[in-house]
This record gives sequence, structure tokens and C-alpha cells, in this order.
Amino acid sequence: MQEYLVNLEAIMPRLADGAVNVAMALVILILGWWVSSLLGRWVRRAATRSPRIDATIVPMFYSVVVWTVRIFTLIAVLARFGVQTASLIAVLGAAGLAVGLALQNTLQNIAAGIMLLILRPLRTGEYVALSTGTEGTVEEVGLFLCRLVQADGIHITLPNSVVWGATITNYSRNVTRRLDLPVTIHYSDDLDAAITSLTQIVESHPLVLKDPAPLVKVSEYKDNGTVINIRMWCAAAQYWDLRWGLFHQIRQTLASSGFKAPIPVREIQGQPKDDLAA
Repeated sequence: MQEYLVNLEAIMPRLADGAVNVAMALVILILGWWVSSLLGRWVRRAATRSPRIDATIVPMFYSVVVWTVRIFTLIAVLARFGVQTASLIAVLGAAGLAVGLALQNTLQNIAAGIMLLILRPLRTGEYVALSTGTEGTVEEVGLFLCRLVQADGIHITLPNSVVWGATITNYSRNVTRRLDLPVTIHYSDDLDAAITSLTQIVESHPLVLKDPAPLVKVSEYKDNGTVINIRMWCAAAQYWDLRWGLFHQIRQTLASSGFKAPIPVREIQGQPKDDLAA
């Protein structure tokens, strides 16, 4: 019994030190995770309040800040248990190299995401179309993935490397946008009167910009009539409202002015009677 008490008395300091290390490690872990979340929320709030910060870089910057703090927290926790952090960092570096070679495509997505954030061919809130056939409004450019929202509300997630390797058509980058609207006039109608009527419509429309001035010119001939092209400029955000509104207004105005609908006409000739008799 005496020997057991002596051994227990010798072990108690070690147990106490171990309990203290475990308690301190838990405190460091909880505190580090809390600080990382706090810094992440602060980054998001700062981005929403400052007009100088592009919302596109927020998700990636948020992930970098949060996980940097958490990695240092884990290293500090291991240091409490006597793990040599220098050796650990060397091991992690070697492991990172091996993982990097195994995950080349993933690293390509990270590199592509960084290039997208640096060169900014697309930003959050812009409507873009890719040469792959995908199009939609940019919702997020993350560390690995880009998220787009189509006009019908469907979310599309693409790897950054796919977006970076595609030709990007950005419909929202410029403040203004040109609209070309073809209108077909029947051959039997007065072409000059049609041009005058269409010019009055676009010049009086509140969404059409005065500079550059709209153009109303004959562009081509078709089977059902003469095509007049209306070329005008408007604010990019009002493009579809103007397009749909003009289609409706032009049809009503021309019909009320007596212009015929450009319906295709086909002339069918019968076989001569002499040929039938033969």
C-alpha cells in the first residue's frame, strides 16, 4: 500500500500537467475557432459597407482568413503537447507537395480562381455567357468553384478552370447597350412613311438614349417585305424592358396606321390546258 501511494504521488504531477495541457489546448482551440469566425464575419461586414471592395473577392478572402487562423490554432494546440512544430511544418510541406501532385486539377481551379479575381472578367451581379453554352448572373467566385444563377432561377456550379478556359461574354460590364430591332414592311406599303413612323416611335421613347442618336435604315429584302433595322442605345439594365416594349408598340402603331402585316405570299401557277389535253 505504501508503495502504491508513493507511485501515485510520483504520477500526480504528471497527471496535473497533462490535465493543464488538455485544458489549455481546449481553450486555445475554442478561442482560435471563435476568433476565426469573428474575423470572417468582420470581413463580410467590411466588404458590404465599403464601396471600394469588390463583392467578388469576398468569399475567397473569407476562406483564406478563416482557415489561416484555424491552421495556426491547430499548430498551437499541438505545441502544447510537446509536438515539434518545426518538424510538423516540414512534414506538412512534404505532404502538401504530394497532395498537390495528386490534386493537380484542384490546384488548377485555385490558380484559375486567383486569375479570375485579379483580372476580373466577371464580377458578382453581372450577367455573363460562356462559350461552353452556360450563361447566368454571377453569384460567387470561390476558391474552387464559380456559381451562376440562370434567368429561370436554376443555380449552376462550375469549376474555376472551366470558366477561366472559356470565352466570357459579359453583358453587364458596360453601362449602356445597343439594341437592333428588325421590322418588316410589306412591299405594297409606303416605305418612307414607315421609316418616319418608326423614327417617331424610337425618338419619343423614354428609355432610348439621345446620344448616340437612334438610326432607322433599310437593311435587307425578304420574300415577305422590306426589312427596316432600328438601331438605338439604352441603359444595360433596361435592355429587355425596351426590347419587349418596342415589339408591342411598333406592331400596334403600324397596324393602326394602315400598314399591312408582312405575311409571305406564294404564287402558284397551274399547268396549261394544252399540256393536260396531251
